[in-house]
Amino acid sequence: MLTILGIETSCDETAAAVLEIDQDGKCEILSNVVHSQIDEHTPFGGVVPEIAARAHIQLLDGIVDQAMKTANVGWSNLSGVAATAGPGLIGGVIVGLMTAKSIAMSINKPLIAVNHLEGHALTARMTDQVEFPFLLLLVSGGHTQYLLVKALGEYERLGTTIDDAIGEAFDKTAKLLGLPYPGGPAVEKAAKQGDPTVYKLPRPLLDRPGLDMSFAGLKTAVRTAALKEEPVSGEVVNNLCASFQEAVADVVGHRSARAFDLFKERYPNVPAKMVIAGGVAANEAIRIRLNAVAAEHDAELIAPPHKLCTDNAAMIAWAGAERLKKLADENPSILEQNGVGDDMHEAPRPRWPLDKISESVVGFGRKGAKV
Repeated sequence: MLTILGIETSCDETAAAVLEIDQDGKCEILSNVVHSQIDEHTPFGGVVPEIAARAHIQLLDGIVDQAMKTANVGWSNLSGVAATAGPGLIGGVIVGLMTAKSIAMSINKPLIAVNHLEGHALTARMTDQVEFPFLLLLVSGGHTQYLLVKALGEYERLGTTIDDAIGEAFDKTAKLLGLPYPGGPAVEKAAKQGDPTVYKLPRPLLDRPGLDMSFAGLKTAVRTAALKEEPVSGEVVNNLCASFQEAVADVVGHRSARAFDLFKERYPNVPAKMVIAGGVAANEAIRIRLNAVAAEHDAELIAPPHKLCTDNAAMIAWAGAERLKKLADENPSILEQNGVGDDMHEAPRPRWPLDKISESVVGFGRKGAKV
């Protein structure tokens, strides 16, 4: 039995969770506390890193305390502490990782530094007991990637956005059309009242091989269409949102079909499965398109509950538990005290590609490879 405290502070959610995992790998979420900072960032139309970091400092101790009390677990009952060590806004990552290190050191338990992307990648194993290997489509404000999840710690990036992430494109489209923050839900709401056939927007990179995507040009095309329509009416906004969302769904659907084909080439005797995670996974139009593509390819689309698709600490605790179990199998003494094979010396980092094989998309530099 493992009892893990997880901490997540990579962007604008301050979160802590406590999980209990039995010997069969079944998980019970004893608590999962998430404080969203939407109200703090709404006046600016997006996340302000300095404001986010200050909010984490003010909130995190109380959030951790609430998670522990809700779980009714004492500090001595913890098997370990897991925290996001990157990628993310570096100020927030520092707050969460340093807090986790302090807790682990004070209770003499191991620390597990978790890659935020691995938390998303492994969530479906917590909720649906998904077996390796499987495909992951990560669609959020900061990341848009197709990953082949082969085993714990073995990931291959099959495709990524070469510019804006899907969530970023939704937020920027909403901002240029005068819609409120957060932009994703606002664009989706407007799109339901619009006609997606009114504006012929581009589907970038579909004529190229591979699974890479691009959304910056699509966003620019929306801006160009809006400028031609000035003054922009509510009907124009609705039609632009519908056309934009349809274009995104077309790109994701096309790339997902190719991803299923690639998976079947690699694993002809394994049922094809794709897990979708990230905030954009809540978009109804994208989910409908992905379900249709999965059905056409005799594959399964797995979407964890929305509260576990967006940033949360339960996924970090689970990823930490999977890693801790692997370490304990190799060295049981790690569960007795910290410092024995744990990540106490792991540094927070703004960039941390999950895939260790593929080349970075944009350079390396002092901060590491861009994910």
